[in-house]
Amino acid sequence: MVKADTQRAYDILNEFLVSTKRRRTPERYAVLEAICNMDNRFTIDHLDEVLTEKKFKVSRATLYNCVNLFLKLGFIVKVHLQGSTTYYNTSTMQGAILQICRKCGRITEQSYPQLIEMIEELKFKRFHRDNYNLYIYGVCGACHARRLSPGKRKSAKKRDDKNL
Repeated sequence: MVKADTQRAYDILNEFLVSTKRRRTPERYAVLEAICNMDNRFTIDHLDEVLTEKKFKVSRATLYNCVNLFLKLGFIVKVHLQGSTTYYNTSTMQGAILQICRKCGRITEQSYPQLIEMIEELKFKRFHRDNYNLYIYGVCGACHARRLSPGKRKSAKKRDDKNL
C-alpha cells in the first residue's frame, strides 16, 4: 500500500474510533499496518503469522474483530474461494482477474488490459461501482497433466497421430 493510502487508512480509523467512542488499541493499529503492508490476498492464518513474526501476538478473536471492522470501513474485501475465506487489501487490488483451479485451488492473477478497459468503461443504471474482480474457474495445467495418466497420454497421442 502506498504511504499516503496507509496514512489515510489510519486517519479514517482514528475518526471512526473517536466518533463511536471506541478504544484506540495498539492491536488495531498493528493489524491495520500488517494489512497495509501486504501486496496480495491473505487469510486470517497468514495475518496471524505475519503479526507473530513481528513479535506482536494478537488473539484470534481480536484478529476477527479487526478484520470485520476493516471490512466495514472498506479497507479490505472478503471473498469466498474454494471453500475458504480470503481477504484482499482494496488499495492493492483494483480490477483483478483471477484464474482459480477447481482441483487444487491455486489462484493466479492475470492481466488483460483490453478486458480491464472494457469493464471500466461499463455504465450501470442506479449503481456506482467501487471495485470489481473477475473470477475464471477451470483446471490449471499441472492438474490437467496429472489427470492424464501415462496410459491415457499414450492413447491420446496415438489417436492424435492417426488423425494426422
